[in-house]
Amino acid sequence: MLFEDVFEEYKIYAKNRHKKQGFDTIHKNFTNHILPFFKGKNINELTTVDVINWQNEIINKNYSNSFNNSLYCSFSSFIEYCKILKLLQDNIVRQVGNFPKKYEKKEYYVYSIREFKIFIKNVDNNIYKQYFKFMYYYGTRPSEAIALRFSDLEGTLLHIRHNMHRRGKRCLDTPKNASSIRDIDINLKTRLNLFILKCYYVKKFGYSDRDYFIFGGTKPLATTSIDRYKHKACLKANIKEIKTHAFRHSYATRMIHKGVPIDKVSRDMGHSKVSTTVDVYLHNEKRAIRSIPTRLKFLNTIHKNFKNISQYIITRFIV
Repeated sequence: MLFEDVFEEYKIYAKNRHKKQGFDTIHKNFTNHILPFFKGKNINELTTVDVINWQNEIINKNYSNSFNNSLYCSFSSFIEYCKILKLLQDNIVRQVGNFPKKYEKKEYYVYSIREFKIFIKNVDNNIYKQYFKFMYYYGTRPSEAIALRFSDLEGTLLHIRHNMHRRGKRCLDTPKNASSIRDIDINLKTRLNLFILKCYYVKKFGYSDRDYFIFGGTKPLATTSIDRYKHKACLKANIKEIKTHAFRHSYATRMIHKGVPIDKVSRDMGHSKVSTTVDVYLHNEKRAIRSIPTRLKFLNTIHKNFKNISQYIITRFIV
């Protein structure tokens, strides 16, 4: 059988076994990066040499490590399907192994509490203001936040049970993983702000018994409008603009900086493994820790030369 014919059958198999977002990723990976190389080849005649040659072509395109890993997982899953159908005896993709990792300098910008207060002061719409506050102070994924309804709020707990597709047709889905299903304890001030939002929706749309989206009302906020309000506020505040997901980064960095145990931060953020939290977020704190000796050296210099500095200030500006 030809590679592309088997893939058409595999799409039916995969669609019933993956979340929509996962299936869309697999389909996109194959359409753009796997099928063009293997189209027209007989699936039974594929060898590890073919996989190596494909990998070499992908490596030359200099994609990120995470994207290469996504291609590898998509391809490997397809070959496992081929094994089920007895079209191949071995998973030749796994035999070759994943793409070699290249050095990537992971840098992202987050908001300190001072920067965030400057930013939020310039958001001129209360719905978006409360959305950004929630993201910053509770660290949910953007797709989790826009999926929240008022029925998810029970007392002091906010139940994270859904995920919203933010691209293409927006629809509710289950969270990213089992660990993403969690409860967030929200404070009185946040509950009051959310109650004010609900009163606004009832006044605007009517139907006091309707289960509105917390951030949006009758429909969730759109990614494009969120980005637009964010960009507008950053311009007014004259501060560096961060990605929407970076509000979640800001939360993690702030919690780690405050000394919250890393396993608690991981649970609160819905990570499946603590190592994910460490790998993705802890490097910001490492940079801060590395800068401490420099700051201490500077303060020590000030201390040693305090008398001379004081004398200079007195003679220069006072006498």
